[in-house]
Amino acid sequence: MSQSRPEIQNSSSPVSLKEQAYGDLKRLILSGELAAGTVLSVRQLAGQLEMSRTPVHAAVERLEADGLVALAPQQGVVVCELSIQDIANHYEIRQALEPYLMRRLAGKLTAEQIELLRDNQARNRAAVKQNRIDDLVKIDAEFHQLVCRFFGNDEIIDVMQRLSDKVYHVIYRITQKYPQRATESYDEHEAILDALVAGYGALAAELVYDHLEDGLRRFRPAE
Repeated sequence: MSQSRPEIQNSSSPVSLKEQAYGDLKRLILSGELAAGTVLSVRQLAGQLEMSRTPVHAAVERLEADGLVALAPQQGVVVCELSIQDIANHYEIRQALEPYLMRRLAGKLTAEQIELLRDNQARNRAAVKQNRIDDLVKIDAEFHQLVCRFFGNDEIIDVMQRLSDKVYHVIYRITQKYPQRATESYDEHEAILDALVAGYGALAAELVYDHLEDGLRRFRPAE
């Protein structure tokens, strides 16, 4: 199953050109259309987006701060390729952060928040049945991001979003390679949600840690 092509925003959008360039380039990278290792100049990117170099250059600087591209002397803009260590670092940060959120939020979710997580799980179940990999990866990430939003710390939300963006395409490939992981992940999310709703913070923390550990295990070479 191929990933859906991201839509480029219409130039008539009220969004500033800098924001539009950033959003468009980010979608092209996360979709894999600008694959890891791709080297382009700001001029080429500006031509692809049909806008001037100034907003594109500003967008590239933001993407560099996000860790999605690097500026290479004499080369231009390089779409970053994640190493195994980069991916391990990503999961280790989340393993330190997400269990803490689970312990703090357990038993404290509002009815509306629980409904949002239940709806996420319903969409996840439908995507699993239909093997919609692109949707599976997005919905899985959304579950974790919702928990961060409910905690209400903007810094944590920002960190989680940047981490999710950096590994999106890698997780897509892993989901293709291990299709059974989608069902396992759904079941693990269901257990985490049940523990959160019931107020079992220690259990929810343990479950999310193990959930992330299993995801990391897919990336590690056999020892």
